[in-house]
Amino acid sequence: MRGYKAISDWAQSLGSKARERFGCRRENGRRVVPSESVIRDVLVRVDPVAFDQALQRWNEAHGAADERLAIDGKTMRNAIDIQGKDITADALLTQRNFAAYLVEERQAHYHFTVKANQPNLLRDIALYFEQRQEPDFVVGPSLEHGRVETRKIWTTSALNDYLDFPHVGQAFVIERERIDKKTGKHSDELAYGITSRPPQQADAQQVLKTNRDHWGIENSCHYVIDWNFDEDRSRIRTGHGPENVSRLRRFAVGIIQSKGVSNVAQKMRQLHRSTRLVFDYLRMSENTCAASCV
Repeated sequence: MRGYKAISDWAQSLGSKARERFGCRRENGRRVVPSESVIRDVLVRVDPVAFDQALQRWNEAHGAADERLAIDGKTMRNAIDIQGKDITADALLTQRNFAAYLVEERQAHYHFTVKANQPNLLRDIALYFEQRQEPDFVVGPSLEHGRVETRKIWTTSALNDYLDFPHVGQAFVIERERIDKKTGKHSDELAYGITSRPPQQADAQQVLKTNRDHWGIENSCHYVIDWNFDEDRSRIRTGHGPENVSRLRRFAVGIIQSKGVSNVAQKMRQLHRSTRLVFDYLRMSENTCAASCV
């Protein structure tokens, strides 16, 4: 589903029993689904971090039967218990209350990307690393996907007490240098981040590896999302709409992939045609069968 109207159209197509199962309100003797404007208003207004926590609670309630489930496109293996694990996230989830939730309530560690949606945090980290010297660790050069790539990382714990962010163990900057083998075109990219793991628990090499693993999952998931949802051309741009719709899309892909499905697009078409199959995937059927979801 590629927008609010598509979500609304699917909801309008639901039969009376499906509407009752989804808990739609009753009006004049019939179940009424939310209109397109209501769906849009909710997704624009709801706090993205609260939304993530709601999805996490669904994972906790229903994830035990699945090997893996994803929140915001990042695979959370053994979602019931993430204690001691590294939870990676892109800039949309670099939020103070989410960081506190992971560390204080779930006893997990975060590894967050820092971008312009946290301007003060980004400014402080970028300023510190402006006069960086030799990197703490280097990977490459190596040939990947027709490009010669070198990755360098600098880390510091000097900002831990200064940054206005909970439980910072160290901040880092990663420089990615790429040279296209065919054209010779050179590109340079800086990525800033923070992790709750102190240097004693994660040295520069480990931080770089965690970051690379994150983007391996992210790029793979983004390819699936863009292919099936046309995300890169999405016109959903108001309020929290882009973040929350992206979360729904990634959550849907995560659920489908958790069943071992190889062809996500085909399964999405099946789900669009079968409300019962949707109930099975969402664990909303009393006789939900794992085999029926594959």
